[in-house]
Amino acid sequence: MSIRFEVVAKDGNTGARVGRLHTPHGVVQTPVFMPVGTAGTVKGMTQDQLEDLGVELLLANTYHLYLRPGHEVIRELGGLHRFMGWPHPILTDSGGYQVMSLKGLGRVTEDGVWFRSHLDGSSHFLSPERAIEIQLALGADVMMILDECVEYPASHEALCRAVKLTGRWAARCKRAFEEQVAREEASGIRRQESEATERDSRFGIRDSGEKDLSGERYEESTEDQNAVGNAHHPAPRTGHPRPSTARLTPTSVFPAPNPELRTPSPALFGIVQGGTDLALRRESVERMLEIGFDGHALGGLSVGEPRAETYDVAEFTAELLPEDQPRYLMGVGTPADLVECVARGIDMFDCVMPTRNGRNGCVFTSEGKLVIKNARYARDEQPLDPACCCLVCRRYSRSYVRHLFVVGEMLGGILATHHNLYFYLDTMRKIRQSIKSGTFADLRSKVHAEL
Repeated sequence: MSIRFEVVAKDGNTGARVGRLHTPHGVVQTPVFMPVGTAGTVKGMTQDQLEDLGVELLLANTYHLYLRPGHEVIRELGGLHRFMGWPHPILTDSGGYQVMSLKGLGRVTEDGVWFRSHLDGSSHFLSPERAIEIQLALGADVMMILDECVEYPASHEALCRAVKLTGRWAARCKRAFEEQVAREEASGIRRQESEATERDSRFGIRDSGEKDLSGERYEESTEDQNAVGNAHHPAPRTGHPRPSTARLTPTSVFPAPNPELRTPSPALFGIVQGGTDLALRRESVERMLEIGFDGHALGGLSVGEPRAETYDVAEFTAELLPEDQPRYLMGVGTPADLVECVARGIDMFDCVMPTRNGRNGCVFTSEGKLVIKNARYARDEQPLDPACCCLVCRRYSRSYVRHLFVVGEMLGGILATHHNLYFYLDTMRKIRQSIKSGTFADLRSKVHAEL
């Protein structure tokens, strides 16, 4: 196993827990929210800004990177971390969800999925083995199996077929993963763990055994600032310590691409399917555990089902999964969803809502969602969220941000995206702090009252 997961704190009344996920490119504190970097970038954000926000884990999309620029191009350039200038952990999905969402451009068979590119209509085939090959070429820290995701509502027959097919594909993914990693290790492609540790140290990525984890320093400073009570002008905070070099260049951040110097083996997660059918969810969990993975994702949720059913399925499934492995709820959700699903034992989340909503002028605040393009904010001098201390809220007014959207300036979407990501990441920090301090119930009640 190339990753290690440890639970460091639990809430006494719910399934909420705090953990550390050790990966080849650094330690991730959980519960964690992953911004979505579909094509190797989080829209509207630079990597420096993501680091300053405290992002520890990014999600990248296998389907889109396979089509453009191509996984072989990324492999030749040293892997996705070097390609996008991000020396921290990356999770890649398998592409199965994107194929499902193509609406008539894909066809599922026993062997895999045939699909036509949404870009030029060209024909492609994605098998379980091919999904593993592409993700290994990208060099992700956490990889996902290929699964069949069905929309809501779906018949019992469709859900049953997806569960069984996903199980068969999962076994093929695991076998292909082990074979391909073994070949790379035998040929000396993957560097030793000690070299990875030395590299991580150069970027300020520390092992969780040390007391000065960047994330923990960040959380401690959050508590100190809240105690001061100055919400609008706190001291600057960063989530990742900067390298010691005064000026970073592509060659100073990463060495030249070399196929003989690759990171250690990534983790492979299984995916539990079954829709809202609890019996099928149990069957899928049993199959994933039989095959054996480093962690498990809950797929097929947040696809149209009522929110209460999402919560019920998440809680039911999480209780069936191993205590010592991370649990990832794919594609969820709102800030309130994050709190509720953490309470049900989930450790990892991703969602496009903070970035997509931000680009469209919708921001998340402690008082609920705010559509900044509305005329009511034309003369509003308040920040987007008076209770927020992000860089945007400390500097700009609602009136100004609205003006940017009205005149079509790209800065409007950038500022709204920055604020939304801060809001999501700050929500996760507060969740972790409250679990550690035994006040998670208070936080949960407060979020419900605000949102």
